[in-house]
Amino acid sequence: MTDTESLTLTEQLQKYFGFNKFKGHQEEIIRSVLDGKDTFVIMPTGGGKSLCYQLPALMSDGVAIIVSPLIALMKNQVDAIRNHGSEDGIAHFMNSSLNKAEILQVKKDITSGKTKLLYVAPESLTKEDNINFFKEIKISFFAIDEAHCISEWGHDFRPEYRRLRDIIEAIGTVPIIALTATATPKVQQDIVKNLGMLEANIFKSSFNRPNLYYEVRPKVNVVKEIIKFIKKNTGKSGIIYCLSRKKVEEIAEFLQVNGIKALPYHAGLDAQTRAKTQDDFLMEEIDVIVATIAFGMGIDKPDVRFVIHHDVPKSLEGYYQETGRAGRDGGEGQCLSFYAYADIQKLEKFMKGKPVAEVEIGKQLLLETVAFAESSACRRKVLLHYFGETYKEDKCDNCDNCKHPRAKIDATDDVCLVIETVCDVKEKFKSKHIIQVLLGDVTSTVSSYKHDDLEVFGKGNEDGKDEAHWNAVIRTALLECFLTKDIDNYGLLKISKAGKDFLANPTPMFVTRDHDYEGAESDDDDEMEGGKTGAGSDPVLFAMLKDLVKQVARQKNLPPYVIFQETSLDEMAIQYPINMEEMTRITGVGQGKALKFGKPFIDLIAKYVEENEIERPQDLLVKSIINKSGLKVHIIQSVDRKLDLVDVAAAKRLKLDDLIHEIETIVLSGTKLNISYYIDSMMDSDKQDEIIEYFKESESDSLEDAIAELGEEDFTQEEIRLVRIKFLSEFGN
Repeated sequence: MTDTESLTLTEQLQKYFGFNKFKGHQEEIIRSVLDGKDTFVIMPTGGGKSLCYQLPALMSDGVAIIVSPLIALMKNQVDAIRNHGSEDGIAHFMNSSLNKAEILQVKKDITSGKTKLLYVAPESLTKEDNINFFKEIKISFFAIDEAHCISEWGHDFRPEYRRLRDIIEAIGTVPIIALTATATPKVQQDIVKNLGMLEANIFKSSFNRPNLYYEVRPKVNVVKEIIKFIKKNTGKSGIIYCLSRKKVEEIAEFLQVNGIKALPYHAGLDAQTRAKTQDDFLMEEIDVIVATIAFGMGIDKPDVRFVIHHDVPKSLEGYYQETGRAGRDGGEGQCLSFYAYADIQKLEKFMKGKPVAEVEIGKQLLLETVAFAESSACRRKVLLHYFGETYKEDKCDNCDNCKHPRAKIDATDDVCLVIETVCDVKEKFKSKHIIQVLLGDVTSTVSSYKHDDLEVFGKGNEDGKDEAHWNAVIRTALLECFLTKDIDNYGLLKISKAGKDFLANPTPMFVTRDHDYEGAESDDDDEMEGGKTGAGSDPVLFAMLKDLVKQVARQKNLPPYVIFQETSLDEMAIQYPINMEEMTRITGVGQGKALKFGKPFIDLIAKYVEENEIERPQDLLVKSIINKSGLKVHIIQSVDRKLDLVDVAAAKRLKLDDLIHEIETIVLSGTKLNISYYIDSMMDSDKQDEIIEYFKESESDSLEDAIAELGEEDFTQEEIRLVRIKFLSEFGN
């Protein structure tokens, strides 16, 4: 028996990753994989999903093949695994970014037995020469990451994922572990069927991320709101999602103009630019990435503190996945979304021309997004219900609806009426049809099924009750599990046993009217909850450790969190480890990491402890933004390109005087604009110098005073204004 085999699973965890205990179902999942059983893991982002295949891969004979659609994430995970061991060949990736020589080196390391984990894109797995190569080597198991890509009902459907089972069988019969962070009951069913894992051990963790704060605001003055929000969270890492590449570029420009370190990230940028942007974000050279919803980033950064949706996502799965990038270390995670129904209509237009089945699925997913955004119920309750999980608390106290609840009304009779209507239409219709029957709308569908003859027809059209009211009632009935949605024919409302019991013996049931976001003003005064990182620790030492980790990261050309995560630094600033043994006890710092990176941190802490005469008990020691409109961004870009101001004004249907006013506003806000090229084309340098000299010596930048001093006969008002802009920009900004 080898030393490795004699170690317990917890000791293996400590040896490879520096953790002394497992999270959630991790240990059971790993044992299932090591026992050679097919295993299906549904675990939310931040739950430690990747460890479920990384540890058994390191412990098993042969190489584990990890199928992942995210090329960007592969490199991060390979770097992280290599960082935990001494041999670079222990982990590799194989995708389109590698040249022939690099692929040969990967295959050599696999054949020699060095490599324990191989990350492959599904496209690489389907290549015949790769399939032939995999047939010749010992494979410990296949891990299918982002398994929701198999399902058309998943938020990121990829047709090549549906071929995986056939390819795996062609290579050889080995165990499979399928993993996903987001899967509704419908998607879970698709994954199990498609991968032929009907006998799999299934491990489903709670989808609840208690550290995430959910808020939906009306889409009013959205750019101003975003800038104000980020300024309140200066220095924190965040991601902003937009619907289009154009909007991504525009928002990134807005942020830059307002002094925020931000860059755009979308599929239209070349691979080198995307890689550089990702590295800058990981290395904390920039604070914010603005990205398209359609383009999955795969950035494995644990200390993203906020995720903002400028536009509504296409599905709640997409929303959950994207917001799940926040607070993966268990610290603060603020999830702010801006909603307008116009976004939903825009997404519906995008579906035109697609196959009927795809359009129907897309519309159902959008309806779930609308329900989440417009609901005034606890956001966590709504979100978890979508994933088939019941949130048992009345409220979570960590979403906008719980912190600012709306008045409730007694709707006991209305819930009963909804259940009766679902029963009367034989449980074969969706909520829209139920509401049409309740309101007495004689639509073609209602009349063709003779539902206008039902006793319940029109019963809900009284006391000002409208579609919004009945939507809220149906959503409440779903949240209370009185009604369910059919999995096989998604959206059809069915009555549960609890619903039948309620109808037989009603108890008081209250609902709150849904939000109406159209034209509403958002409340600027609400403060978000603060985060956990750094709380209870020595703030001075924590700041010094943060600086040191960045410094070491630059030297090593690695992201800071790969050296030590914030949670580890936080614990160091509580425990004050001053030798290697104490450092290995810090969460997330194993022996390998301590030996590799620990010395400068130990030296810094030891010096700090000595200089500040700190007693070290070995238990816990607790010690107006200016809104830049699209026009302003357009002006800045036009000036950068040295376009004639007359042409810029004409393109935007402005008078030249109005354009000059806009430029003045931009410059007065602190932005440097060089319009010398335009001034030089209309004025000689002597006249310019005279105006500049005046402003240098003048106590005021008053235009009237300048005209009076310089003389209207020699200088036009326009000339003085333009040179004043040049002066303010060159000397003041």
